[in-house]
Amino acid sequence: MNKHGWFRVFVLLLIVLSACKSDIKPVKTKEIDPAELQETLLEVNKQIVKTEDEQISDLVARYKWDMHETGTGLRYLIYHKGKGLLAKKDKIARINFEIRLITGEIVYSSKESGVKEFKIGSGGVESGLEEGILLLRVGDKAKLIMPSHLAYGLIGDQDRIPSKSTLIYDVELLEIKDSRK
Repeated sequence: MNKHGWFRVFVLLLIVLSACKSDIKPVKTKEIDPAELQETLLEVNKQIVKTEDEQISDLVARYKWDMHETGTGLRYLIYHKGKGLLAKKDKIARINFEIRLITGEIVYSSKESGVKEFKIGSGGVESGLEEGILLLRVGDKAKLIMPSHLAYGLIGDQDRIPSKSTLIYDVELLEIKDSRK
């Protein structure tokens, strides 16, 4: 661009800027009341839980599963009864598993990754899985439906399980061992 072109751009810019009014008033913000914010967040969370619960209920009804529900929202169905030891806290559980999203997509499976072993009650697995295992005895096969708050919650697992996902576990309790061994 030559000298006259830059001058024209400069003049045009000055005209545009002078045409803009500078009487823009700052927006007054309302101070946030922490109690009101907490109440709003609580209501939003209640609605999210209610919506997820309705989705789970629809799934259970669609497949006509005769499931039981615990106080935490875990739904379970023991579809094959074993005869072994009852699972207990502080014991080691060994399970075969298949994890699906509520859409039916398989995200993890012991066929892919091998048998899962964990100490019951020490964390390290989803709280819904620990709760569900405590309902089983060796040889039981069960379906566990975990609302997101009993699974991976708001963030998912940062790999295959998206945020706020309901999980459907098919589990088989293979063995209960002492944790000292």
